[in-house]
Amino acid sequence: MTAAGLAVRDTMTMLRRNLLHARRYPSLTLNLLLTPIMLLLLFVYVFGDTMSAGMGGGDRSDYIAYVVPGLLLMTIGSTVVGTAVSVSNDMTEGIMARFRTMAIHRGSVITGHVIGSVLQSVLSVVLVGAVGVAIGFRSTDATVLEWLAAFGLLVLFASALTWIAVGMGLVSPNAEAASNNATPLILLPLLSSAFVPLDAMPGWFRPVAEYQPFTPAIETLRGLLLGSEIGTQNAVLAVAWCLGLTVLGYRWSRATFNREPRR
Repeated sequence: MTAAGLAVRDTMTMLRRNLLHARRYPSLTLNLLLTPIMLLLLFVYVFGDTMSAGMGGGDRSDYIAYVVPGLLLMTIGSTVVGTAVSVSNDMTEGIMARFRTMAIHRGSVITGHVIGSVLQSVLSVVLVGAVGVAIGFRSTDATVLEWLAAFGLLVLFASALTWIAVGMGLVSPNAEAASNNATPLILLPLLSSAFVPLDAMPGWFRPVAEYQPFTPAIETLRGLLLGSEIGTQNAVLAVAWCLGLTVLGYRWSRATFNREPRR
């Protein structure tokens, strides 16, 4: 078998291990998944009428259409926190050190974590999206190509955040620290255009919300699903953030994993 074939085989083995681990311990994923679902229900049914009135006098259905794309990306941020915790557990329990001594492709260990996390993120997004559809979200104006582009953006965004989460898990001394280090991945959507438009934010804060990773991705996803104007800047920034974070997380994770094991 070629080197590439061995790498693929070992990666699939690690992916199977991580998926089995997630199936045996579903409570972590469910707890992280409840955050975006509860926020969706809270903002729609408690604040929906007030928020929609402040955004131009629409009704609750208009605000559902506005808020769901942001919650889909927030779901990814919540899901990858579990990846950071899982990687940290593997480090502190000595499993990573054991894998280093085995005759397997070294990159397959963390790549298996990444692929497994992306798959879990996509499934989580589907579940939250189903909740959104159940309470009234509709995407009637999106074409097949726009749906495919939206799916591609979600996968790309999940890959970027997952590599960052893997790096956080590798450098964290324990699972609690990994969870705390990954908390910004949940908090950043709250400081974006996920719940209110940029125009409604204070002028001093608007640049922070506008140029952070979540806002361009949210505006791009919103445009693809709702048929609204995306803007070249948002699309370019969204892809640039995804590619930049992916490269940064990959290099950080590989460099950290290849260091000597912790003593």
